[in-house]
Amino acid sequence: MESSIAADSDRTIETKPKQHFTGTVLKTGLAGAIIDIGTDRPAVLHISQIVPESSDQPMKRVEDVLKVGQQIDVWVKKMKDGRIELTMIKPLDLEWRDIKKGMTVKGQVVRLEKFGAFVEIGAERPGLIHISEMAHGYVRQPSDVVKEGDEVEAQVIDVNRKKKQIKLSIKALQPEPVKEEELPRVFTEPARPKDKDKDKEKARRKKAKAPRMRGEVSGDVDELLATINEPEKEAEPTAMEIALRDAMERAKARRQEDKSRKKAVSQEQDDILSRTLESKIQS
Repeated sequence: MESSIAADSDRTIETKPKQHFTGTVLKTGLAGAIIDIGTDRPAVLHISQIVPESSDQPMKRVEDVLKVGQQIDVWVKKMKDGRIELTMIKPLDLEWRDIKKGMTVKGQVVRLEKFGAFVEIGAERPGLIHISEMAHGYVRQPSDVVKEGDEVEAQVIDVNRKKKQIKLSIKALQPEPVKEEELPRVFTEPARPKDKDKDKEKARRKKAKAPRMRGEVSGDVDELLATINEPEKEAEPTAMEIALRDAMERAKARRQEDKSRKKAVSQEQDDILSRTLESKIQS
């Protein structure tokens, strides 16, 4: 009695969903088979969870696939009403409810496309690493970063259960590149002659645009006032101006001469007229 209890206690094995066992077929029936996985609870394999060796021919009877005493690979599907339900279909490592945004996953690259790479991570669908999520820098094509069969580590950046889409990123796990201005400046290339000339020209323009100091403005005003108060220097006349001036003086002189002559003639005529009138009066 004690030996049987001890034997039963030796067969007590903790089980959990997705746990893998190599079991032995104890009995087959119309609905499935009883499998010994080394536990004290009966383990049942339903006919819907039996996988035939060849998928070309549909399974008609359990005996066509399983034989008593045969060893098979099974996984715990669930535990219900004190019994263990098994499956020959390897369960997914990641169910949709297990996939969370921000989690890190590992997988194998199974296909490359122009827009990215598909990675098998143990979920219902492979995850997609878009070409823009492969590296921080520019990537010309996915094959420059990964190849089919490569094992990669990536971060889940989005998951859509309705569309059956899992988006992954390699660069999310990589440190961001240091910006150029943050790097220590070890060597500075001397400026070229053209650059120096440009710098001088920029400095000159900057100085010209810069507001002047109060003393400088006052000095400019004093110079301007001194210039205004200075007597203007007469410009030396040109030869044409001298000739024009002489011609104008000669014309003025002729007009004065003509005026004097006319005045003399008029006076003489007046004198003759007066003498004539006086002689007539006397006669």
